[in-house]
Order: sequence, then structure tokens, then C-alpha cells
Amino acid sequence: MANAKRILITGGSGFLGSHLCERLLEAGNDVLCVDNYFTGRKENIRHLLGHPRFEVLRHDVTFPLYVEVDEIYNLACPASPIHYQHDPVQTTKTSVHGAINMLGLAKRIKAKILQASTSEVYGDPAMHPQQEGYWGNVNPIGPRACYDEGKRCAETLFFDYHRQHRLRIKVARIFNTYGPRMAVDDGRVVSNFIVQALRGEDITVYGKGDQTRSFCYVDDLVEGLIRLMEHTPDDFTGPVNLGNPREFTILELAEKVVARLGSSSTIVHKPLPQDDPMQRRPDIALARTAFAWEPKVLLEDGLGPTIDYFKKVLGL
Repeated sequence: MANAKRILITGGSGFLGSHLCERLLEAGNDVLCVDNYFTGRKENIRHLLGHPRFEVLRHDVTFPLYVEVDEIYNLACPASPIHYQHDPVQTTKTSVHGAINMLGLAKRIKAKILQASTSEVYGDPAMHPQQEGYWGNVNPIGPRACYDEGKRCAETLFFDYHRQHRLRIKVARIFNTYGPRMAVDDGRVVSNFIVQALRGEDITVYGKGDQTRSFCYVDDLVEGLIRLMEHTPDDFTGPVNLGNPREFTILELAEKVVARLGSSSTIVHKPLPQDDPMQRRPDIALARTAFAWEPKVLLEDGLGPTIDYFKKVLGL
């Protein structure tokens, strides 16, 4: 294929990374998937192992990497509170040292590089919905800071490399995303509620359940990442919000899952975790205007394949 690219995806065996690997292979590119399997799983990419343009390398991005590629998608980092709070020092190192190493690689080989940042850079936001120009409201010493501040520092590094070295960068701020290949034990609300309902366990809602989230189906999110990476001119860096602007309370989500499955599960309430944001909804005007992206999959439609995936994983 004449316009095929060599593309490195760090965190490539994770939930998002594995779907991105698939899409980029389908487009005719050569894909190098790099992962240390802390939260990524080989099962997510097993079906790709026989593909002639797909390679896998076990590697931790906190150490330098020397490869030749045209583009880098830097997705490496635990993304759920349970996982990133398990080893908070390593989480910060993955965001910060990982960014330094991937930016250094991109600088050496003159590759374009995309950073998978997060809506968590906004913290518990005083602006609603969140726009890219909002600087956020983050507790820098709380239990979530390893992830929130790690990602904020990674953004700083990306923009300093862009200003100082004219590196071609793209920064995506990813809001809540769901779909097949989420981990059963990742503690995120969509996977939590589905697994609890399938097992007939109590559905755990923290606080009153009136905190809000916006849920983007994984196929839509991957499309947004690719459009951002391909968008020209190169001085369009972002950050760009990628997420679904439809907003639901956590209690509404729990009720939708229970109703969808006809589950006998009871919704129970537990205390809110520290620094848990009360509102989360992206303003996606920039993505709409810059590269005509907006989500297409409704929550009601995306829950189906996600539930089917968890039924298979749980052997139901």
C-alpha cells in the first residue's frame, strides 16, 4: 500500500490500544504494539498475532525505546482508579518518564506523536461542560493525583517539546469510554455495573448517584484519535476533547443496565471516594469544527455489544 505508515502504539494491548491497533491495520498500516502487560492483556490482541503487518514488543515505556516509525500513539498508562492507585509512584513515572522517552524517540526519528491525555486533567471541574481552555480543579496531593497530575505533566512536556524542538504533536483529552475488551476488574462504572448485574450481585453506586458522566463507545473514540492524528496543518496540536456530550447520572446508568439485563440486582449506595468528580461532560465544539468528528453510537446501542462481551468473558 503506497501510503501505508509504520505506527507505534504504546499500551497497544489495552482496551483502547487493541481497538486502535485493529483500525490502523485495517487501513493498511504496519503496527508495532508495545506493552508491559501491567493492565494490558494478550487476549486483547491474540486475534491479530498472525497478521503480516502486526508486531508485538514487551516493553515498559519508563525505559527508552529505539525503533523506526512514522507515527506514535502514546496510550501507555493504567486508566482506571483501581489500577492506577495500586502503584501510584509507577503510575506517575509511566505518564512522565513515558512521555519523556516517547517524545525523545519522536524527536530523534522525526515522527508525529499523539498523547492520550484524559478528562481527569480538569479534576472536579468548576466549568461545565468542560472546554479545552479550562485549566482544571485538581487536588495535587490526593489519591487520584498520580494519574491526574501525571497526565497534566505529560501535556506540559508535549507542548514544551513542540515549542522548543518544533515536534509535531497532537493531544487528545479522552472522556469516559466503554466497549468490548474492558477489564472485568477495572472498577469503572460501565464494566462494574454490567458485571455485577450479570452475576446477580448488588449494583454499587457511590454517593447518591447524582454525579454525572458522559459515555463514549470505543469505536467512536478510536475514530476521533485517528482523525486528530491525521488532521493538518501540523501546528494544530490540540488539546482536543474526545468524548460523548450526552450526560447521564450514575444512577441513570445503573438503572439502564439493570433494565437491559432484566437483572434481579439491587442498587446499593456507598460513600463517595475522595476527589471523585461530580460532573463530567465534554464540550466537543473544537473536534466538530476542526475535523468533523462527533460520536455516533448511542449509549443504549453501545451497551449491547459490551454486555455480550462480558457474557462471553464470564462464561454466561
